[in-house]
Amino acid sequence: MGKITVLLVNLGTPDDPSVSKVRSYLSQFLNDPRVIDIPWLLRKLLVNAIIVPFRAPKSAKIYKELWTPEGSPILIYGESVKKLLQEKLGNDYTVELAMRYKNPSIPSVLERIRKTNPKKIIVLPLFPHYASASTGSALEAVMNEIRKWWVIPELSIISQYWDHPGFIKAFIERGQKYDWRDYDHVIFSYHGLPERHVDKVYDDGLCKDRDCLHEVNDENHFCYKATCYGTTRLLVDGLGIPEENYTVSFQSRLDKNWIEPFSDKVVEEKAKEGAKKLLIFSPAFVADCLETTIEIGEEYQEIFEEHGGEKVQLVESLNDHPLWIDALEDLVKTH
Repeated sequence: MGKITVLLVNLGTPDDPSVSKVRSYLSQFLNDPRVIDIPWLLRKLLVNAIIVPFRAPKSAKIYKELWTPEGSPILIYGESVKKLLQEKLGNDYTVELAMRYKNPSIPSVLERIRKTNPKKIIVLPLFPHYASASTGSALEAVMNEIRKWWVIPELSIISQYWDHPGFIKAFIERGQKYDWRDYDHVIFSYHGLPERHVDKVYDDGLCKDRDCLHEVNDENHFCYKATCYGTTRLLVDGLGIPEENYTVSFQSRLDKNWIEPFSDKVVEEKAKEGAKKLLIFSPAFVADCLETTIEIGEEYQEIFEEHGGEKVQLVESLNDHPLWIDALEDLVKTH
């Protein structure tokens, strides 16, 4: 009898930090209509004629800072998680890892899976909070491949797990390495999205018409903004952080029409208010990457110091923490 295959999917990484490889990665990433959701021709002109040519050299320098002797951290941790989860699940399962952009590619990994004739495939994107630009894109790419198969096995899709007890427990464990009382303020920084991306979750009305900052309900449970705030409430409850001691914010914005407040501006404001030490969580990322190690760990440190602050302490991502592997095992076995 065929095994159950677990397909882990993360965002991706350039094959190496050279300008050419970074350019290729950015081109594939930014030409995705779920990432830049504007008309096809306008997107092609914007991405291929403006963004990628100007951004690739600068991004390549940043990726060189991020790169380790073993390679890209997001891929290194992905392979480690794959191995550890395989050990946890045992011989009745096969665990595979694919990247939405670049390698190991979704088509190549799925072709390998197809040849094993699995009885079931569990697709588990490594994004705790649903967003069309991340989870939605990964699931669409997977389904576009599987729909071509003559034999389509049973499929199970895990769209989000922002409130899974194991996921929360693992991030609390990470956070307990640092005593939040030793810091002037705590920031929970999530990857940003254009406002229109969260507005599209609703058939009528806008995200701002809902109480997404204070509750997750039957209407907004796929709203990225609502679930980010939901994760934060669970984390601060577990860590015992009072409301006045933390802020939820969003990073990596491209323009002013993205979800607010902006993380870099919060860091600047806290420094101007006299804060000397900040503790920053990034619960949207399950593996350390450019957005955590460089953007928060280095760029926000520079912003903080420039305006009078002293230390920005990044809480490490889950990476291959044992509690994270336990959470993934539970997610798989309940599906």
